[in-house]
Amino acid sequence: MAMDTVGVALIGSGRMGAFHAETLALRLPQARLVAVADPARGAAERLTAALGAGRAYTDVAQIWEDPEVDAVVIATPARSHADLVVAATGAGKHVFCEKPMAVTLPEADRAIDAARAAGVTLQVGFNRRFAADWQAARALIDTGTLGTPRQLRSLTRDPGGFDPARVLPDTIFLETLIHDFDTLRFLNPGAEAVDVYATADALVEPTWRDRGLLDTSVVLVRFDNGAMAVAEASFEAAYGYDVRGEVLGSSGMVAMGDGRRSGMTFSGSAGRLVETVRSDQELFPDSYVSELSAFVDAVRAGTPATVSGEDARAALAIALAAAESVRSRRSVRIDEVEK
Repeated sequence: MAMDTVGVALIGSGRMGAFHAETLALRLPQARLVAVADPARGAAERLTAALGAGRAYTDVAQIWEDPEVDAVVIATPARSHADLVVAATGAGKHVFCEKPMAVTLPEADRAIDAARAAGVTLQVGFNRRFAADWQAARALIDTGTLGTPRQLRSLTRDPGGFDPARVLPDTIFLETLIHDFDTLRFLNPGAEAVDVYATADALVEPTWRDRGLLDTSVVLVRFDNGAMAVAEASFEAAYGYDVRGEVLGSSGMVAMGDGRRSGMTFSGSAGRLVETVRSDQELFPDSYVSELSAFVDAVRAGTPATVSGEDARAALAIALAAAESVRSRRSVRIDEVEK
């Protein structure tokens, strides 16, 4: 029997967490924002006060003991995700976890096993699967209209302004390109990556190269159905936030992504100009809402998540292979990182 509404607690009240909190409190009638937990002094209090919903906790363990919390949304730094998934599922809570679910394959396996043992829903935040362009492209693939995927491309270009001191060496693979790796799997359904070749460098912040910061990368992925895919990422695009995709199939080609803020164009002495978006939340507001809506619906109905822990693990394996490829300067098979 489906529950009427799902009581959800947010863990982590940063930029993405705050957006999810707004969605839970204001945009999803089937959900209730019960609590926000953040160890930073006053962070949870400020968010719950602004939304007029939820209790504020500084100790995450209080969420495990809260009987009104049916599910949690994890929006903390990436390296805390797997431990939080295990703790939440151990407390019987359903889990929506921002990507990446884990940063090592053993951690991913531990999280998946914990959710399975607890019998709870585990969904991972690969929001591009819920964006209208990407869903329309997948429909063309599922119906056979596009034919067999042969070449795929996915790219992410951030608008810049990042603090290099807060970026870890493999961040470009584990937290940026992992979206693209999941997208490539989504647009090549039923196929899995078999080998990866990646090149990367510090082109945006060259002075950080010796400290291992990589801010620009191109990755070639081969799939077991023969399809070839390219994923690209850059931490600085002067014109805005840019996310695109493309699939060439045996019967046609489909392209996704348009970074324009609106359909307006201005033609003047400098030529034709368009306004571009500057952030992920501006480009993908509907998909962020849709992914949480799908999670809440799965919890209510007791059905499997749309984007599973296994999906997160498969994208992570590609990310780890890409990082190893850069270090070793060679192609890396997925089964090598599985060992």
